[in-house]
Amino acid sequence: MKSLLVFDFDHTIVNGNSDTWVVKCVPEKKRPDWLRKPYDGQHWNEYMQKVFSYIGDQGIKESQMKQVMQSMPYTPGMVDLLKFICQNKDKVDCIILSDSNIVFINWILEVTNSNLAFNSILTNPANFVDQNHLTIESFHSHHCPHCPDNLCKKKALDDFVTDQLKAGVQYKKIVYTGDGANDLCPITGLKESDVAMVRKGYKLEKLIQKLVDENSGSLQASIVIWSSGEEILSYLKKCLEI
Repeated sequence: MKSLLVFDFDHTIVNGNSDTWVVKCVPEKKRPDWLRKPYDGQHWNEYMQKVFSYIGDQGIKESQMKQVMQSMPYTPGMVDLLKFICQNKDKVDCIILSDSNIVFINWILEVTNSNLAFNSILTNPANFVDQNHLTIESFHSHHCPHCPDNLCKKKALDDFVTDQLKAGVQYKKIVYTGDGANDLCPITGLKESDVAMVRKGYKLEKLIQKLVDENSGSLQASIVIWSSGEEILSYLKKCLEI
């Protein structure tokens, strides 16, 4: 049986947030004051649609946006890690599970040809309705009270694994790599045989530590803290015996 590698995108594969990086497209390279409304924790896509509409209204074309997005840096060591995954697709399947959008992710992966590492990209659909305006849709609907209304990563991962099982693919181990608060929900659904790779110094590490301190029993997976792609690669070689 194969193992399944799951990667968040922002602050994991890339060393930043694609949804905030895109604002570099506009001449001022920042959002206007009226668009600085704090995110309410639930309606992220609705907020980003306002950002994309603002960018389009400034006359910023798709090609200009793509150029800016493709300047986004990868997390150190991540490109080599993705190359390693490409070379070992007989042993692992690999997916992206992200609250970014498919346009941004495809653009950024194109730079290093890293899209070949992934069997599937689970993220918010998006497309250009004209040369200037990017529109984004919710990935799915769900009833999880802990996640933004457009994406529960636990449900998305569970659905993917279930669909794979129906297709005759069963995974012996899941290795989930992420950094943010919305990565906690899927990690609490992992089994003892699974691994949660948690980026050092980010929100997810604090949330994981809180659960450990509370000894709530909601964490079954092994927890590994990482700072670079090299550390993840080193661990995978040992963990998966590749």
